[in-house]
Amino acid sequence: MRTHGKMGRLLAAAMLVAAGFVGGLALTAGGGDRAAELAVESAAAAAPAIDLDPADVAEATMPAVVNINTDKVVERQLHPFLNDPFFRRFFENPDDDQNQDQERIERSLGSGVVISKDGYIVTNNHVVESAESIKVSFNDRETYDAEVVGTDPQTDVALIKITATRDLPFLRFGDSDRLRIGERVMAVGNPFGVGQTVTMGIVSAKGRSINLMEYEDHIQTDAAINPGNSGGALVNMRGEVVGINAAILSRSGASAGVGFAIPANMVERILTSLREDGSVKRAWLGINVQPVNQNIADYYGLERPMGVLVSRVNEDTPAERAGLKEGDIILAIDGKSVDTVSQLRNTVSLMPVGHDAKLDIRRDGKELAKSVTLDALPDQEQLATTRSAGPSDTEGIEGVTVRALSEQLRVRANVPEEVDGLLVTGVDSRSNAARAETPLAVGDVILQVNERKVTTLAEYRDAIAERTDRPILLQVYRPQSQGRLILAIPR
Repeated sequence: MRTHGKMGRLLAAAMLVAAGFVGGLALTAGGGDRAAELAVESAAAAAPAIDLDPADVAEATMPAVVNINTDKVVERQLHPFLNDPFFRRFFENPDDDQNQDQERIERSLGSGVVISKDGYIVTNNHVVESAESIKVSFNDRETYDAEVVGTDPQTDVALIKITATRDLPFLRFGDSDRLRIGERVMAVGNPFGVGQTVTMGIVSAKGRSINLMEYEDHIQTDAAINPGNSGGALVNMRGEVVGINAAILSRSGASAGVGFAIPANMVERILTSLREDGSVKRAWLGINVQPVNQNIADYYGLERPMGVLVSRVNEDTPAERAGLKEGDIILAIDGKSVDTVSQLRNTVSLMPVGHDAKLDIRRDGKELAKSVTLDALPDQEQLATTRSAGPSDTEGIEGVTVRALSEQLRVRANVPEEVDGLLVTGVDSRSNAARAETPLAVGDVILQVNERKVTTLAEYRDAIAERTDRPILLQVYRPQSQGRLILAIPR
């Protein structure tokens, strides 16, 4: 079994094959008389939408779905013997170009959707990532060079641009929130590079998370999606693009009737940022949350499981400043009900930075309203080195810097939700902590100091100052080994 592309992952005994995404409504230029009629019909938002014949939908949408060919320079994987200096000195032919050149050109295929008459095209990040050249071909074999405008690897979205001498056929987005399970949909793309292809199916489920991308809210469909469909459109029977083909669950690598598409509403928000800034600026609350199961619902007196439970409010975050507390249950945000952890996370991340989000919460059996001004999500690389990751302390154990665990630090340091303490972010190599028989290490989480549980910097300092006549006894969690250790640090 092999994964397909850089984002492919084994899940159980099955394989997820990365696919794609785009935008769309009905064709608005260059698609023939029937396409023009469909554009007018689709634009009539005041009138109830009527499902069209699949042949008409295909005719209207296919001219704006393109094939994408990329060339990438990848490093050639040498046999281990060829990396051995002794072997290379005596057995390698210095005139052999194959031995000297450790790079090769990798060609890949994908799909994309034109979303403006002046040549903006949406596709997957994994289709164009690290590409040296990008070629876009229309169904009539007209071909253009393309350049990358912006990418968002966390949702696998990319925006590229071509320059044409004519107005191009393009698609607009439909409202993916209005999709119904069982509704008919059509997938349009270029599977296996055989040429433009349409397949039919239904919406099998909504709100799926498959652990392929960081932000997910997938539409599941049984419309056949295969490698090469990456960036292709999932359209409804009104000619609207409601999703972007993203992945399949399959043992063979070909369609098994379980395909996934990124909702059009999510794609549209990502595109706005990519077009304006070339990247996506995400907002955050600064909390850890978990699902509400039946037992939690019973404990908090809920009629049924609903909302998400706040398990931690991190220091110096929008949530803390707004007065959110551990044990709060978030029921809705900006009037939209919250049912899952991923739904809350996705919704908040795509809100504008500085937006005043209105939260409906349940606390102590009462429903309250809270307003939270959203901050920008801290950069992952800065979290471990700047104070934006949370307060730090160097006054406790000499030569040791610890930091309160923020949501992002927890993710970056691979600390499970059930582990609570202070993250070690620095250990001076000359300190007693580094020279101890079992040394303290960066990445350790200090759970106890002198047999006292510590979760705040104040508790940490107090526990160290309490007994000064003995070594400092630490209980730590070490993520690398996923185990707990007892360390004694000389003073």
